[in-house]
Amino acid sequence: MKELRKVAVGGTFDELHRGHKTLIEKAFEVGEKVVIGLTSDEFVKIMGKPHKTASYEERLRELKSYLKQSGVLQRAEIVPLQDAYGITIKNGGIEGLVVSKETRKTAQTINELRQKTGLKPLKIFIVDMVPAENKTPISTTRIRKGEIDRNGHLLKSAINF
Repeated sequence: MKELRKVAVGGTFDELHRGHKTLIEKAFEVGEKVVIGLTSDEFVKIMGKPHKTASYEERLRELKSYLKQSGVLQRAEIVPLQDAYGITIKNGGIEGLVVSKETRKTAQTINELRQKTGLKPLKIFIVDMVPAENKTPISTTRIRKGEIDRNGHLLKSAINF
């Protein structure tokens, strides 16, 4: 029996990497059902990412493939994320939220907004950023720059001799 019936997790999940997978795994560890908010192409543009981002369809395909390989696809509900809060501020059925240390402030804001509308605050699970070989966090930006691979291994081209 899982700790909560329904939890949410959100992200762009571009270049699905070990950090993303750690976040998603935590959500399935604590929640029976997991609502995954996947950033829409429109929201990605507003976010001002410092790199090109794969389309929603490409990211959705990769995410579904990963969930299927992990044996949890049937417990997932993937919804487009149009803003930083998604359905978490409206849905009374969601009991928990899984976030990275980087996005913990958003989780706190979500709980403040929920309380204003009479919804119970969500239980927040904070996941540490996953470090690459050189001890700095794995990120899509670093992968897109060619510094590291999706598992956080330093790429030879990025090592200065």
